[in-house]
Amino acid sequence: MMRGEPEPEPLERVRKRPTIEMVAKRAGVSRQTVSNAHNAPHRLRPETLQKVLGTIDELGYRPSRPARSLRTRSTQVIGCRLLPGNPAGTGGILDRLLHALCDAARSKGYDVLTFSVTSDDEEIEVFDDLLARKAVDGFVLANTHHGDIRPDWLLGEGAHFVAFGRPWGAEAPLHSWVDVDGAAGTAEAVHHLASLGHTRIGFLGIPEGSGTGDDRFAGWQRTVEALGLPSAGLVLRAEDGIRSGKALAEKLLDQPDPPTGIVCESDALAVGAVRAIEDRGLVPGRDVSVVGFDDSPAATVLRPRLTSVRQPIEAVAQKLVEVLLAEITGTQRRPSRVLLAPWVVARESSGPALAQGPGVRRAAAGASSPTSVAAGKATNLGRSQHAQTDHLVPTSRTE
Repeated sequence: MMRGEPEPEPLERVRKRPTIEMVAKRAGVSRQTVSNAHNAPHRLRPETLQKVLGTIDELGYRPSRPARSLRTRSTQVIGCRLLPGNPAGTGGILDRLLHALCDAARSKGYDVLTFSVTSDDEEIEVFDDLLARKAVDGFVLANTHHGDIRPDWLLGEGAHFVAFGRPWGAEAPLHSWVDVDGAAGTAEAVHHLASLGHTRIGFLGIPEGSGTGDDRFAGWQRTVEALGLPSAGLVLRAEDGIRSGKALAEKLLDQPDPPTGIVCESDALAVGAVRAIEDRGLVPGRDVSVVGFDDSPAATVLRPRLTSVRQPIEAVAQKLVEVLLAEITGTQRRPSRVLLAPWVVARESSGPALAQGPGVRRAAAGASSPTSVAAGKATNLGRSQHAQTDHLVPTSRTE
């Protein structure tokens, strides 16, 4: 290119942007039908909606945001509070959720506006400001907890929202929520260890009173009882963190008859447990098996790699956006309650139980041993206690 010549525009700018008329012509429908596919899909027959959406994807059509906002009085923006990570933990899950939420919203023509506050009261002040300025169409609530004042405030204002997390302690919640079945996750973790022959399976968790934490403990408790395994003295609690996990695991391993498997409420606690095992000259996965929860990035960095319960974060984000948009467009007739299933990702930190507990390096043998009986129960018990929940992936996987 010679000096002084105008720089050619990129090919993408030269091509004519697809219009609603082009989509309508290609799909053989009216302009209004194309508009309904974006703004009121419930008005269209499933086959018509599928045809129009296929044409939209084929042509790469995107409606004009300013024009759509003027017509629908919509900002096409979702508000969501940024939650701080645990400095004592392993991190990663909150980042995954935010990225997945942005991707899911973007696929529907929405953006996510994030804000940072330190309390529920401050968050309500932000809600009030954003609603007064008509800056968002709705909200995603995160970190639900006992005594949560945010849902009632939003309901009182007539605001559109969906919660990531169940309304812990609320007797008759009137809002929509999406959550991960933590009890099913720890139940799968127990089944996984029991199938490997473990008959003493400990539990490391956070203090009672957390809805999420209590739910995960309940899954462990119900499952060890259903399998006929001992539970006395095998439950220890402390604040979430690697250091706490190490201290708790040391107490379990100091017992006269220590567990051969440990289910942890978080990956941070599990990482601490792995350190405690290694400090005693034992090998995680061979002498004592450990299962974490969240499948954070740390799970694959550890050596041995950590077996962990993976949350379906991408599916959670998609469902949050789907439910919220149904609230915004008025197609949601009653509150949605969606419970998604996590699953165990099996790695090297969990292995077959030793015959006589930690430190004994010989395989368990004998079909009539307690180990074999527990493994049989784990195989045959099934998942009937979770039959009424919406489990997407109720199985273990190996990586």
